[in-house]
Order: sequence, then C-alpha cells, then structure tokens
Amino acid sequence: MTTITATTTTTTTAEPRSPENHAAELEHRIARDPGSFRVLTGDRPTGSLHLGHYFGSLRNRVRLQDLGVDVIVLIPDYQVITDRDTAERLAEYTDGLLLDYLALGIDPARSTVFCHSAVPALNQLMLPFLSLVSVAELNRNPTVKDEIAHSRQSTVSGLMLTYPVHQAADILSCKGNLVPVGRDQAPHLEVTRTIARRFNERYGRVFPEPDILLSAAPLLLGTDGTKMSKSRANSVPLSATADETARLIKGATTDADRLITYDPGARPNVSSLVLLAALCLDRDPHEVAAEIGDGGAAALKRTVTDAVNTHLAPFRARRAEYAKDLTYVRSVLRAGNERANALAEATLDEVREAMGAFR
Repeated sequence: MTTITATTTTTTTAEPRSPENHAAELEHRIARDPGSFRVLTGDRPTGSLHLGHYFGSLRNRVRLQDLGVDVIVLIPDYQVITDRDTAERLAEYTDGLLLDYLALGIDPARSTVFCHSAVPALNQLMLPFLSLVSVAELNRNPTVKDEIAHSRQSTVSGLMLTYPVHQAADILSCKGNLVPVGRDQAPHLEVTRTIARRFNERYGRVFPEPDILLSAAPLLLGTDGTKMSKSRANSVPLSATADETARLIKGATTDADRLITYDPGARPNVSSLVLLAALCLDRDPHEVAAEIGDGGAAALKRTVTDAVNTHLAPFRARRAEYAKDLTYVRSVLRAGNERANALAEATLDEVREAMGAFR
C-alpha cells in the first residue's frame, strides 16, 4: 500500500465513545474520503470459507473495495502452524480461498491478495516488534487464551503466544490504517495499535495506529450450536453444493418448540437459523419466523436451505467458471505478492533507518 497516515478522530465530549459511535464515525470518514484508508484483512488457509465468514467479513471487504478503499487481503499460510503441527492441504486451501475471493467480487484491479510466505519482510518486522511488548501483555490477551483453549496442540508454542505480533507485522508492513474485525479479534488489534505507538515513541513516527472497524454483523452459530468455525466441522462452506448445503442444514441443532420465533437470548439455535434465512433474503428475522409459524424445525430448515442456495447460486456459478482457469487465478496471487513485497520492503527500509543501527 502507498504510505497513508492514519487519521485521528476528535470529539467534543469527555465521555468515552461507544464502539457503535466510533464505527459510525469511521463509516462517515470512509464515505467522505475512501482513498485515505488502507485495509489489511485475511483468512488462514485451514479449510473452506463458510457462511459465517461471508456475512461476518467477506461481503464487507467487497463493499469497502467498491467504495474506493485500498483493500489488501492476506492469506497467512505460515500462520497455519500456529495451532497445528503441519500445514496440511495448504495448496488446495489456498486455491480455494482465491476462488472464493474472486467469485465474491474481490477485483484484482482494485484490491490485492498475497501470501505471507511470499513476503520475507513480514518476518523481519516481527523481531523489533517483539521488543515492544512484554510476555505478561501477550499472556493476558483474551483472544490468544481462547485460541489456546481450542488449539489442536498439546502444548502452546511460541508462535501461538506471539500470534498478535505476527498480525501487527502483517498490518503495519503495508501501513494499514483500518482493520475490520469482529469483537473477538479486537484484542489482537489493540496489540497492533500498542506496537505502532511504542515504535513511534521510541524511534520516531513511522506507523499509523490502525483504526478498528468493529463488524456490525451478528454472530451465526454452527450446525452444532457453537460458534461457526472451520476447525469445529460445524459450518456450511460457501463452496458446498446445493445438496450438501441441504444435508448440513438438515442436521443443525434446534429445539423442541414447534412454533418458530426469533429470540436469540432464549432460543439461540433456532434464532441463528432464522437469522441466516433473513440475511439471505434481506428481510427482518421476525417476519421470517412469523411466516414459518408453527411449521416446526423441518419447515424452518427448508426455508433456510432454499434461501441459502438461492442466495449463493450466482457465487457458485462464478466460482465454477474461475475454477476452469487456475492459471489465471494463481496469476492474481503472483501479482499481489509482488505488490506486497514492494510495500513491505519499503516499510522495512523505513524501520531500519528509524532504528539507526541497522543497514
């Protein structure tokens, strides 16, 4: 990304802003001057992207791109081994991410997609960044604690503990100044802001402190009633066929009450399915629930299946077309790697100059 100075937001009141108000302020600034923002976001290639990714972040990336924001999408392939011993099926999953991005509307002429392993400067930035945070700060990170709890490994590696610093290197390597995340990822971004601020204080201003744009997307539960996740085998992949989608939704957890209502607090599993149908239909979830009425879980799941398959049909058709030309798809990644390398090398040069003793 071109060097962008992070903007700062001022307020006329001493009262702290709510996350919602801050998000509204950011959206206003994006609409007014989208070219002043650069987004860094991404997905680990550990499996297929699913409906939770789509409604939680993927659609928003395309929206920001279409507004004129410089969107950079990272495929952090090195970071696959953060919580597992080997990077299985890495090439397959990387191709799958590229197909999904292109089919959903990521435009290589306006956005950049690159792989972590193709940009050595990212790992060189990690070393000075690690000197700016303490072990105690890393141990306190609630997101890391949650990821450790769900890790596939019997012991915690140093890579897991320093994962937020890895993310800081990714974001700051291209001078990213806007990172859209869910609330569960916000602590990671606070580490990035802390590293940027401490580096600037110690060595002189080089980095923006990235703004956190909290996603307004509601949480979709997996088919087992827990958070939808690639690693928990409870998701509905975007690339699933219509029949596979029907099978997965048919097996989703509901409850014994035949009357379908939208009440996330009291009926989280049923409400998540209702919400999924409503998102696909672009309707209010209470109206969707009322139409299903006393049809029970079977009618609810039919409604959800039809809504999902209809909504995703154009995406699946585009994905199938892109899959016929993987040479082109991979060329998109090569071009993105070139741009990301140029940006990260330029940033690393600035870091070396600011630190003085390194050439």
